[in-house]
Amino acid sequence: MTRRTFGTAGKARSASIDRRTLLVGGGAAAGLLIAWAVWPRAYTPNINVAPSETLFNAFLKIDRSGQIVVTVPQLEMGQGVTTLLPQILADELGADWRTVAVQPAPISPFYANTLLASEELDSDWLRLLGSAGRWAQQQYAVRSALMLTGGSTSVRMFEPAYRQAGAAARVLLCKAAAARWDIAWESCDVQNGVVTDGQRTLKIGELANEAADLSLPDILPMRQGTDGRLAGQDLPRLDLPSKVDGSTNFAADIRLPDMVFASVRQGPIGDATLKSLNEAAAAKVTGFLKIVRNDRWVAAVGTNWWAANKALDAADPVFTVSGPLLSSEHINSTLEAAFSSNAGRRLYEVGELLPVFEGATIVASEYQVAPGLHLTAETPAATARVGDGRAEVWMASQAPTLARAAIADALGITDTSVTIYPVQAGGSFGSRMEHDVGIQAALIARDIGRPVQVMRSRLEDIIQDRPRAPAHARMAAKLGRGGRVEGWLAKVAAPAALTETWHRIASGALPHDAIADAAKRADRRAVAGMVPPYTIGAFAIDHYPADIGLPTGRWRSNADHYAAFFTECFIDELSRISGIEPLSFRMQMLTDQPRLAHCLATVTALGGWQGGVQGSGQGLACHAMSGSYAAVMVEAGLSGGKLSVSRIVAAVDCGEQVNPDIARQQIEGGLIFGLASAMGAAGSYAGGLPTRAILGRMGLPRLADVGEITVELISNTASAGGVGEVAVPPVAPAIANALFTVTGQRFRSLPLFAGD
Repeated sequence: MTRRTFGTAGKARSASIDRRTLLVGGGAAAGLLIAWAVWPRAYTPNINVAPSETLFNAFLKIDRSGQIVVTVPQLEMGQGVTTLLPQILADELGADWRTVAVQPAPISPFYANTLLASEELDSDWLRLLGSAGRWAQQQYAVRSALMLTGGSTSVRMFEPAYRQAGAAARVLLCKAAAARWDIAWESCDVQNGVVTDGQRTLKIGELANEAADLSLPDILPMRQGTDGRLAGQDLPRLDLPSKVDGSTNFAADIRLPDMVFASVRQGPIGDATLKSLNEAAAAKVTGFLKIVRNDRWVAAVGTNWWAANKALDAADPVFTVSGPLLSSEHINSTLEAAFSSNAGRRLYEVGELLPVFEGATIVASEYQVAPGLHLTAETPAATARVGDGRAEVWMASQAPTLARAAIADALGITDTSVTIYPVQAGGSFGSRMEHDVGIQAALIARDIGRPVQVMRSRLEDIIQDRPRAPAHARMAAKLGRGGRVEGWLAKVAAPAALTETWHRIASGALPHDAIADAAKRADRRAVAGMVPPYTIGAFAIDHYPADIGLPTGRWRSNADHYAAFFTECFIDELSRISGIEPLSFRMQMLTDQPRLAHCLATVTALGGWQGGVQGSGQGLACHAMSGSYAAVMVEAGLSGGKLSVSRIVAAVDCGEQVNPDIARQQIEGGLIFGLASAMGAAGSYAGGLPTRAILGRMGLPRLADVGEITVELISNTASAGGVGEVAVPPVAPAIANALFTVTGQRFRSLPLFAGD
């Protein structure tokens, strides 16, 4: 079941301490220590507690009836996090799964995602500080209550905390029961929702109130054994029943008294400002109420969304764009020019590459990947109510702390005067890191003095999308005896998308300003996944940042997506040149990657690998990220000049998963997402606008395009890795490699067919 109790926002406030401030004082490390020494370090859970409920910790409440209420800070986007984290806690507690409910978390330091924050806050100067730099990142994230969802980090970040929360409650309940029975608490246990000493039983709801007042032992014992455990079981998802019966509230489902609706227009891509509009034409639309203007956008408000959008069309707003209008030709030419810029930098290097390449025969290829659109089922939406110096906003956010701060700044009020009510997202793939729609809803609500719901049209969604960065790559390698790769050089020209995103969502930078700033320096995250998993004598990875004029953002698997395409396509080319079949060519260089080698061996055995011979239509690719490993084999061909993928087989080693069925769901979804990137789902631009903005014209796979899918989870006891992204990167290169066996031609661009 899904349970929601909404209350006041958290009291933790984002600190306005920038890097320069932190460094003031006796050196970098001293500056960090001095800056944070004055900050408070003790936090109290700020969860609303009903009279019948007992709060055990920041993650758990227990009702007198025995209902387990688990607080989840992560945004549910379809990935199943509102089942996975409660399942971890319930397993350690010994709860009856039928009694478990989930509640979204308020903003609090308890829920800071320090794992993802370490990626977002990564920099050369913090890296130089070593352990002090890592400590600084953690402290900033916690003390700023930096709640983040993304990067396949939810379980990896929060599993220890949820296990400890469940174990602590179990111990306290056992102590309460033992006090009643006058026995040692160590002889008690919680099993299937009841406390027992092997002979007597008590319901946990009866003990909750007195248990919460007891103290924990110095060493918290974790549950042992496998009997009666919930971990590892394919338990039913808590979010599915409400999604099936339609009772789940997404942002566009919110209804408030006296609420109106708004549609927003923001102009072409670039530094666009509002010039004029025809308000008289808008006023003729039945249901139209008002026009709300901003320097960079305009909204029409109506009694229903259709009327608001129709009025906006009639108003025909005109924008002025500073600089040249964006086009795909400009993007590609800028990326090519970036290879000659001074901003390029070598970010990874092993061995001496120059002696290997000097005087040798070099194999070289070039690849390119178009911008990857998000194309979520639900377009961005938010509902806001503003009055009496306070604001309430209903929205799906992957960064609610930053969204709250941005809305407060736009309204000129304090962070604690803004309440974000989290709702589930109808897909995100990274897009709900952005909070523009929440700001717009709040400003419009303040202007009209009534609650308002803002929802973007599909056209506006695609125009204003912050896609996965486009990239060009120049790959070069030196082959030695037996097909060994002795030297490897990868040069990648791409915007620093994650740096751009952080500037927008954390610093409030305008998109064009964020682009310009991010293009000044190379970024390791823009070449994430480019370090080959193979044993190579010497290799180097270079990044060339570029200001392409298109705002870019987070996307499912981020740079690892194009990294795998570049690497795995090039590896396949090298295998053909060396005369070694693709599987053997890879396996001989995976001596240091046994888990990835196991995935390749498994997927080829399951798929009936024929050696990649001409005409087979079979292709291979593999990738590792977020602590997980994946290999994909596809069977593909051309049917009527169009791509046809009849079969996808994946073998994934993602460690020990708390709910294997959800892991399979995520991997299957990732495979189809990767298929979409091969077939289409890409942005093309002319005159500052997308050339396609209808889903049916985006080349997305339909049910008939998705053939047989087989997923094999490789069992082991390694720590859980991420599952939401790892299956995305290898799909497109596997398809490209399969098509080579059919056509004899190399497909070095994504999407694989221009115009699809």
